[in-house]
Amino acid sequence: MKHKVKDIISGSIAVKTAILNDELILNQVVEAAEMIKNCLRKGGKLLFCGNGGSAADAQHLAAEFSGRFYKDRKALPAEALHVNTSYLTAVANDYSFDVVYSRLIDGIGHDGDVLVGISTSGNSVNIVNALEKAKEIGMKTIGLTGDTGGKMSDHSDILIRIPSSDTPRIQESHIMLGHIICQLVEETYFGA
Repeated sequence: MKHKVKDIISGSIAVKTAILNDELILNQVVEAAEMIKNCLRKGGKLLFCGNGGSAADAQHLAAEFSGRFYKDRKALPAEALHVNTSYLTAVANDYSFDVVYSRLIDGIGHDGDVLVGISTSGNSVNIVNALEKAKEIGMKTIGLTGDTGGKMSDHSDILIRIPSSDTPRIQESHIMLGHIICQLVEETYFGA
């Protein structure tokens, strides 16, 4: 049993080591932080969406921006799109789960805002639809996916692909990179 635990931890470290050695991913993380900082400086907001564990990651990261990360500072406008369960269940029931995020983006998204879509496969229909709608209205888009990027590849201004096809390892890396982006934004927006 202990050997299995070590294997899982080693697998997680291997994915993070691959990220550490991938110049494209490192550059994309910096670009994503710059995009978000510029959006916030211009009065825009940051929106997140995901499903299942990725919805939990979306809510976690939105809270890091809107609450605080390392610094006691002013709240930043960031929200996870699934937190209004009445809206989510009504739209899923009356229309389709495929449009729960794109419909909300159409209502509250604005030119210059940033949408972060999170999907380990990159093929979640409601996330792809949200990215499409965001681009239509002039929002910037960041995708967090697994190794293939899936359909999100065509709809993300920045697509950060975790070099793994193992969902838990991808999700662990999404949170790690999300934390790094938040720290970079906080330091550059408010000063180190």
